[in-house]
Amino acid sequence: MKYTRIPHTDIRISKICLGTMTWGRQNMEDEAHEQMDYALDQGVNFFDTAELYPIPAKKELYAVTEELIGNWFKKTGNRDRVVLASKIAGRAEFTKFIRTTGFTRDSIIEAVEGSLKRLQTDYIDLYQLHWPERNTNYFGQRGYNAHAIDVWEDNIHQVLETLRDLVAEGKIRHVGLSNETPWGTMRFLEESKVHQSLPRMLTIQNPYNLLNRLFEVGLSEISMREKIGLLAYSPLGFGTLSGKYLTEIPPRKARVTLFPNYSRYSGETAVEATKKYAELAKEHGLSMAQMALAFVNTRPFVTSNIIGATSMEQLKENIESIEVNLSDEVLEGIEAIHKAIPNPAP
Repeated sequence: MKYTRIPHTDIRISKICLGTMTWGRQNMEDEAHEQMDYALDQGVNFFDTAELYPIPAKKELYAVTEELIGNWFKKTGNRDRVVLASKIAGRAEFTKFIRTTGFTRDSIIEAVEGSLKRLQTDYIDLYQLHWPERNTNYFGQRGYNAHAIDVWEDNIHQVLETLRDLVAEGKIRHVGLSNETPWGTMRFLEESKVHQSLPRMLTIQNPYNLLNRLFEVGLSEISMREKIGLLAYSPLGFGTLSGKYLTEIPPRKARVTLFPNYSRYSGETAVEATKKYAELAKEHGLSMAQMALAFVNTRPFVTSNIIGATSMEQLKENIESIEVNLSDEVLEGIEAIHKAIPNPAP
């Protein structure tokens, strides 16, 4: 395994992060525990979860993923071997069953307390805002066109004050963003620069893969100049970059098959690009999934690459991507495809 550090800290984390969003829906508890056992044995010490998981969100399954992780901590005693990240859900139609969502002081405290209880731990190493409260372009929205209907009032200072108090209490160690834009990222960073008692956002968890490299447009410079590390999620684009959906009959238990509304990486242009990446991998004798993951692993702004798997076979292949070195010829081929079909998935 290769390791990095959470920026501005001495916390050493694996370059591969174990994602957990299928646990409790596509994967049952024994499978989740098997994945954690294996990942830890392979040197993966960074796990990412969220109060909303598993997804798609469902009232009856709210926060089950955190419970499964908590049960594993209790069973194995491995809490001190894991750097644990979780997230508070933002305001949305599909989160109304949770509580009065939004990042009010009471809501943040309630969310943290709930996660700590379910995870059976006294602290969370990295606590993230799952997506912005304000209307903006995230979750596949390519352009920003929500300003006229946005009723959000800037509460970033108050959010950071609440997070500061939770850090002081020892309930969370550090904080990060998720699904955030360049404006939002800089707004949080500037607030903590001006008011130095407030905690600094250290990471940003956004989508990044061969079909969606939009992070490079504005956020990559912020990431590198401000040292706010990308935790890349969906590095395989809901599994499309494994090539498994290029068959005439889609795999029966795969995510996009089960939840066809997860079509972000399945548009006509995205499929065209996926076919080209599949051909490139085959030409160079590479697993398509490992080529896609290795590309993400080696980007200079990526702090950790969040993989997800529903089978042990997938998990092993994904973790092994850390040992894959892409030749200059492969990287040139990737850039040629990207130039011809740039960012087909938003």
